[in-house]
Amino acid sequence: MSSDISDNRGTGQPTIVLVHGAWADASSWSGVIDRLHGDGYTVRAIPNPLRSLPGNAASVRAFLETLSGPVVLVGHSYGGVVITNAATGLANVKALVYVDAFALDEGETALEAAGADSALSNPDPTQVFDFVPAGPPTPTTDLYLKKPTVFTWFATGLNDDDKAKIYATQRPAAFGGLADKSGTPAWRTIPSWYLIGTGDQIIPPDVQRAMAKRAGSDVTEFDEGHLGLISDPETTTRVIEQAARS
Repeated sequence: MSSDISDNRGTGQPTIVLVHGAWADASSWSGVIDRLHGDGYTVRAIPNPLRSLPGNAASVRAFLETLSGPVVLVGHSYGGVVITNAATGLANVKALVYVDAFALDEGETALEAAGADSALSNPDPTQVFDFVPAGPPTPTTDLYLKKPTVFTWFATGLNDDDKAKIYATQRPAAFGGLADKSGTPAWRTIPSWYLIGTGDQIIPPDVQRAMAKRAGSDVTEFDEGHLGLISDPETTTRVIEQAARS
């Protein structure tokens, strides 16, 4: 049973649950959290384990099941894959928000869905990722973004100091989690909102538009790269609050 500090029981407002993507942690939502708090929302930015997709989704789902009252569930980047699987069949999740994120259908994977125009789709993955341990990747291999990947494609829209922090603090994603097939998508039964960065080079905007159209999402576009939640937290917050008020 949840406590009063973990949700918005009796306030009429949903709890906003934020799920970060790969090569990130919950601090990527800091600017958004400040604005949501200023507008009176209860916010929980929870860890995404970045291991297998079933495990990631189960971790988020277990947290959601502790909350009373309505929830708006938000995912950035790979976090979109996780919320798509975690929220399926959960009655308390009233809206999904995808921020430069994957809204996959059943049987799709993040690496495949990114498409040929994604910076992650280099035919030589060793030019994009550092493998830990070194060698051909297995499902448990940790993938880190190489410095040029961060500076040139992943963190566009940020200054060099911030790009350096993103590179230094990135949390690795397990190869298996990026290659796992998605299950029955929550967006089939839960209304969704989609914020598309027109400068995104990780999930190209045309890929996002196609996923948003398929999901029947309410779409907003902004002139930002893949980390638009950091470079433009104001617009990101506005779209989340649109979903929360609906």
